[in-house]
Parts: sequence; structure tokens; C-alpha cells
Amino acid sequence: MKRVKTLSITLVSLLFVMQLQGCVVAVGAAGAMAAKVANDRRTVGTQLDDQNAGRSVAYQWSKSEALKEQTNLQVDMYNGIALLTGQAPTQALIDEAVRRAQEVDYLKKIHNQIRIGEPIGAGTQANDIWLASKVRTKIVADERVPALQVSVVVQDSEVFLMGRLTNAEANAAVDIARNITGVARVVRAFEII
Repeated sequence: MKRVKTLSITLVSLLFVMQLQGCVVAVGAAGAMAAKVANDRRTVGTQLDDQNAGRSVAYQWSKSEALKEQTNLQVDMYNGIALLTGQAPTQALIDEAVRRAQEVDYLKKIHNQIRIGEPIGAGTQANDIWLASKVRTKIVADERVPALQVSVVVQDSEVFLMGRLTNAEANAAVDIARNITGVARVVRAFEII
């Protein structure tokens, strides 16, 4: 009887510790997100508006069968500025993507960086993810650039940089990205403050 009670207590303790570990991970993730939100130069309301506007653009695109089937499109938002990237096989499809994005009222400005061409494959996308991580790592390591203020987007080895930065910070971020092996081109989509 005593052995069953000890085993039960051990089991309950183990379950409790396992749940605490999950809480620690959740608290850590929440803390990191809170730090990002608190250190962002945009208000919390603007950050939420940007997320909603990005979803709205994606929804507008989803209403077109041609855009869904023939293109690879991505929208990134920062302070009401939309960066449209990806590939489409014709200029007409690019024009449709931009026109549909313009239907979202919140947008202050659209940077159309959609390229004419077939959608990139999985190998190129994997390389883009790798390049983006290299760019972010270098930006984080450089004290001239407030890393939490820079959004890095990579499409087909082209690096697109967004955020609200001073001119000196923006120039430093571009210089960092430009000097990374594998980067074909750097495009500034900053809001200069």
C-alpha cells in the first residue's frame, strides 16, 4: 500500500514538473513577444493594424483563381506600408495583384516588387530562408542598427528591408545585407524617421 502511494505521489509530481516546463516555455515565448512589442517603434494598435491589413491583402488575392494557381505572392506590412514580393508569369497578373491590394483601405503606400517569372521552387525558397537568417544574424550583431525595427524579406536571393529607421540606420542595414554572400540585390522599403 505504501509503495502504491509513493508511486502515485511520484507520478503526480512528475506530471506537475512536466506541466511547469511547458509553462516556462510559454512564459519565455510570451516574454520575448512582449519585448518585441514594447521595443517596436510602432504603437501596439499599428502593429495589429499591419497584421490585419496583411491578412486582408492575402484574402483579396485568394479571391482570384489565377493568382492562387499561377503565382507565388507574399505581402509584408510595416506601419501601413505594404511590400508585395514574389513571382507571376505575366504583367497582367502582377497588375491584378497590385489592384487587389489597393482595395485594402489601410495601406498608405505599396512597394510592388513582384517579378515576372515562374514561381520559385522549394530549393530556392530554402535558400531564401537561409539568406534571411544570415541577414538577420548580421543585423542583430551590428550595434548601428536597431534589429527589432528591421523586417527582412528574401525572395529569389533578393533582400527587401522594411522598418522605421533613421537614414544612418537604414544605410547601415543595407550595407550589412549587401555584403552577405549569396545576396543578389538589396531593396530598401524603409520609412525614414
